[in-house]
Amino acid sequence: MTSTGLRRDELAAFLRTRRARLRPAEVGLPEGVRRRTPGLRRQEVAQLAGMSVDYYVRLEQGRGPHPSRQVLAALARALLLTRDEREYLFRVAGESPPPSAGPSREVGPGLQHLVDAMTETPAYLVDACYQVLAWNRMATYFIGDLSTVPPEDRNMIRWSFRRPAEDAQWTDEELLRFLRSSVADLRASYGRYPNDPGLRQLVTELLGTSPRFAQLWAEHDVGERHPIVKRVAHPGLGPLEFECRVLHVPEGDQRLIVYVPGPGSPTHAAFRGLAERVSS
Repeated sequence: MTSTGLRRDELAAFLRTRRARLRPAEVGLPEGVRRRTPGLRRQEVAQLAGMSVDYYVRLEQGRGPHPSRQVLAALARALLLTRDEREYLFRVAGESPPPSAGPSREVGPGLQHLVDAMTETPAYLVDACYQVLAWNRMATYFIGDLSTVPPEDRNMIRWSFRRPAEDAQWTDEELLRFLRSSVADLRASYGRYPNDPGLRQLVTELLGTSPRFAQLWAEHDVGERHPIVKRVAHPGLGPLEFECRVLHVPEGDQRLIVYVPGPGSPTHAAFRGLAERVSS
């Protein structure tokens, strides 16, 4: 490691392995003649990144100057690096990773299948701004049928702070803990995605419309959500008690929120009965 934090050997090895895994067709290049080794050639990576072949060769050999942030960003694009790989590239080069443009709102088929497969448990997926991205049929009995709601209005935090000032739920200590935790998590996202217009718009809107949100936001608490026990007087199912689990999905910086009743509890029985009615 150099005094600048550049780990030349690790950077060189990482570039070589990322280059070797790519096929020319993946980056829009012709396959051409038979290749002696798998992956792209060094000159092809240099061409894609807009740099000289000599400069790139020296990087792969663990020598040469400290790569600039612009060079690292170009290499990340040329090698089709994932978000985690891009972050690693910057760190081994002794640089702070650039902030991501914004929260991921893509729902992979595996996650969608997982949400749908929870037939006896309300579950829904949110992004780092608490925009609801996916939900199962059980969840509609708690958060409504969001297929009838415009996508821009499917935000949990916006719903929470739209409650009128006289709403009795503002005296619920568990609700207040839930909201405080949510706002702290939202502030953490605000730090990760400073350039996301949707997140900035949400915060600006709530600061102007909700004194309660403004008060919590001004406390500058930062932290991820933790599980809490929720007690709900459901209009169709009666009194319920369940643990609200928040499971983080690292690759998309998303959260899977699941309502988990105690085994054999009255809430467990109510959820099972609801699931049977929904499926019949």
